[in-house]
Amino acid sequence: MSNDNKLDVAPPYNAVARHGVSPIASHDEIARFDFLANFNKFMSNALGAGNKLAYDTRVLPKFRNEHGRDPKDRFEIRHAMNDDPFHRLWSALKRNSMEMRQQNGRAMTLRQIDELNAKARQFNEGRDTLELNPEIEVPRYQSAVDIHCMPGSYHGEETPGDISAGANYDCGIFATTAGGLGALNDGGGQALVEWIKATRPGWKPRRILDVGCTTGHNIVPLALAFPDCEVIAIDTAAPILRFAHARAQSLGATNIKFIQANAEDLSRWGDGTFDWVQTTMFLHETSGKALPKILSECYRVLADDGLMLHLEQPEYTDEMPLFEQFLRDWDAFNNNEPFWSSMHALDMKDEMIAAGFDSSELFETGVRAVVDREIFPEAPTGENEDHGRAAYWHAYGAWKNSSQMQEAAE
Repeated sequence: MSNDNKLDVAPPYNAVARHGVSPIASHDEIARFDFLANFNKFMSNALGAGNKLAYDTRVLPKFRNEHGRDPKDRFEIRHAMNDDPFHRLWSALKRNSMEMRQQNGRAMTLRQIDELNAKARQFNEGRDTLELNPEIEVPRYQSAVDIHCMPGSYHGEETPGDISAGANYDCGIFATTAGGLGALNDGGGQALVEWIKATRPGWKPRRILDVGCTTGHNIVPLALAFPDCEVIAIDTAAPILRFAHARAQSLGATNIKFIQANAEDLSRWGDGTFDWVQTTMFLHETSGKALPKILSECYRVLADDGLMLHLEQPEYTDEMPLFEQFLRDWDAFNNNEPFWSSMHALDMKDEMIAAGFDSSELFETGVRAVVDREIFPEAPTGENEDHGRAAYWHAYGAWKNSSQMQEAAE
């Protein structure tokens, strides 16, 4: 069969690689994830186009008839679309797919939680590369909601010292992205490795700081690519860090130190400590008050000639159609991502300048998940993109006090 005739289906969950703390899926759990992965592809591709059709043929004409004008912003479109039966059906299906992902991953994790905790302890106990601090409080912008509909969010514990939040998050990414992040869910980290080697060949950072590391899937590829580099990965949630550390150790990334810390206060590190400071799909999970503090602290600890890079979805600009802004906003109102909308409405250039950068140091770029294309799908862009969840990211970056900015932009 030619490639042109291949069915557009997600890879099987059996293609997911196992590491030292991977939950072991049963036949039925595999089947559920396979269904959900393809259900998400179906909603994104076949059903997703129906939203624009509903808007153009029913919602927009009705709005014009009632108001005598077009919607002025994404919020007016959302309120109007929420009355449309097709969009209500599509939105309910999308929300339920996330809830089902969490139910399957959580059930799979809790079924074997004692075994998983024991495996994690073998990698975690007695090693100085995991530093937990019970005095670090989980910020309210993290604790107030179950982000991604994940019970307990990143910081929930079923038993003291467990790793259930990390295990659930790790095993369920496959379903949400339909396998788009690859066998180890590290397509984003692999993309960073590919990008930096193409952008600045031969560069060898001494220290890297990964802020909001969650399960560490984005930082492990960098640590393996720069084995002589000291890597620090921070998060406020202890369960995630226990899982991330054990996962990294089992994959041979022993040069990462996982530390429980709040990025609003990086005072334990001096000015100019790190050659590379980064976040990956993290800033939209912080509050409007926290984000400037985090950027300022990241700037302070970044060395001259160092790289700051933030992977996110693109900001809402005047050039982005209001209907696309509305679609990208779905997670803010339906997937427990309360700061998604306001964060993507920010001008990141202004935010980074306020943190300390000169406008001449800034650049924007994009990276696409790097995975095994024989098995895993290419990250969609354009018409088939599942706005907000595709394995393709917009990147806001800067080289601090460096002539490398122009090279990066090119």
